[in-house]
Amino acid sequence: MIKQSAFALCVGVMTCAQVFAAREERTFEVWADIPTLGFYVIPAETNWIHLEQTLPWNRNTSRLDGLRKHFDVKHDTSAIEARLDAEPYLFNGREDQNIYLRVSFNGQELSHDATPRQVVSAAQAMSGGRFPLEIQPKVPVGGYKPGTYYGTVQLIFSAAAP
Repeated sequence: MIKQSAFALCVGVMTCAQVFAAREERTFEVWADIPTLGFYVIPAETNWIHLEQTLPWNRNTSRLDGLRKHFDVKHDTSAIEARLDAEPYLFNGREDQNIYLRVSFNGQELSHDATPRQVVSAAQAMSGGRFPLEIQPKVPVGGYKPGTYYGTVQLIFSAAAP
């Protein structure tokens, strides 16, 4: 009887050890952005907008290359306007080495003025379409300086008053 009890106890311990021997957990964020059918400006490729984008250094020209992405756009009653929330630039910790960015949407250069600029006409917006966003670095006075630079581009799209 004692042997059977000891054996049962040993099996129970081994089973518990196997259950807790390995464990992995993964946490990730999930989100969805469901636009209204009457007005939307959404990236055509959804896998880049929330990720840091690299402006690659072109060794052949000794310049930074830009970024070009497309957005799907629609508004069923009027044109679409856009502006920047703040002046876009890349920063490495030294203000005198900032690299300012030229941002345009559908060929219209944007600014951070409070007044937005029309970027899609009413006719284009009503039929819907795909339009380019372009970000081009401006060569700083004195040229580019070595370093690691970071920045943010904040776009605001709005429906124009009909």
